[in-house]
Amino acid sequence: MPSTDDTSSAMKPEAGSGPRTVRAPRGTTISCKGWQQEAALRMLMNNLDPDVAERPNDLVVYGGSGRAARSWAAFDAIVRSLRSLENDETLLVQSGKPVGIFRTFPNAPRVLIANSNLVPHWGNWDEFRRLEALGLTMYGQMTAGSWIYIGSQGIVQGTFETFAEAARKHFGGSFKGKFVATAGLGGMGGAQPSQFKCCSMSPSRSSTFSESSHSA
Repeated sequence: MPSTDDTSSAMKPEAGSGPRTVRAPRGTTISCKGWQQEAALRMLMNNLDPDVAERPNDLVVYGGSGRAARSWAAFDAIVRSLRSLENDETLLVQSGKPVGIFRTFPNAPRVLIANSNLVPHWGNWDEFRRLEALGLTMYGQMTAGSWIYIGSQGIVQGTFETFAEAARKHFGGSFKGKFVATAGLGGMGGAQPSQFKCCSMSPSRSSTFSESSHSA
């Protein structure tokens, strides 16, 4: 296994890191050694943009507890690691903290991420919360800890298909004249109202409406 001694300093969390406003860079000037690393950096930072994240000061992107990084110190270590990462290296991130940099090859992934993994015997909420309190793991949701959160548009298609199938199975293909009781209309659940509206039209129009409304 390749040594990571020469890059370990970039991955060490620094004391005193704390909340601040994070916004991803724009334009063609990059702060990393390649565009692949820059893309990962900008995705991470965009997840924590105040216009995107639910509670950016707590590193929570969406879903109540889905974080982009384990701590602010870990966030800073990830940023330093990405900026020092060579074009033939791969950064390993374990539950929001950088844990290794390996020399791979230019066509290899620049970043590999694993979140919230527990051995099944200890795979329960009590053990997870214990480890979380010790700063040893985090909950990354689906796209917070993987730095690819895109808001409700990421769940529009799945929400439409779920509603549409329920309408086909139980209400003759449409929710017209029906009410829906739901909750949690946040970043992901916010897709529900528009897609319920789609499924309240005639079956033929609802599919066309969904495609045209979200084609962008």
